[in-house]
Amino acid sequence: MTRLQTYAALLAKWQPAINLVGKDTLPDLWRRHMLDSAQLAPHIPAARPDGSPLTLVDLGSGAGFPGLVLAIMASDTNRQWQVNLVESDMRKCAFLSTVARETRTDVKIHPARIEKLAAFSADVVTARALTPLESLLAYAEPFLMPSSHCLFLKGATAADELTAAAKSWKMTVEQLPSRSGPAGNLLHIRDISRVKSRP
Repeated sequence: MTRLQTYAALLAKWQPAINLVGKDTLPDLWRRHMLDSAQLAPHIPAARPDGSPLTLVDLGSGAGFPGLVLAIMASDTNRQWQVNLVESDMRKCAFLSTVARETRTDVKIHPARIEKLAAFSADVVTARALTPLESLLAYAEPFLMPSSHCLFLKGATAADELTAAAKSWKMTVEQLPSRSGPAGNLLHIRDISRVKSRP
């Protein structure tokens, strides 16, 4: 909690300069951003089956939600997570680096556009408020293994996005209500593959 409090203080300090989150969400920061991110943790294994560290990739990290929150949680528990934050905005990368340093959190920050980043295998891919699901799966695809799964935080349009994505993607989806707000949804997606086009 102390590390998350440091994170929150830094966000409030940096917010006027680089607009990290919606201004109207700051008074409700702990529910709208911290809790919203932290609710993913129970859906992520503590480590790989062989006990080795699990690789997590957070796409479009922005102000660090959910990836940096998850990394902070892992650093104070027995979770073996190697957290990678992918963010193309250099100012936001500077913020992420500052929070990681001040909270003594081990993360790897990738200052690059998702589609330009050299892909590597990830056990878990996360994202929040980034792009519609159909595009989001395309961004995640280079990082996926057969055993990988995705945790995507979505709003009220989740059902429509799932319908649209099903035209291009096969997947197993568990849709869960968000713990941070009645309109939110958590999509837990496994067994992801492209729909084969007909000749």
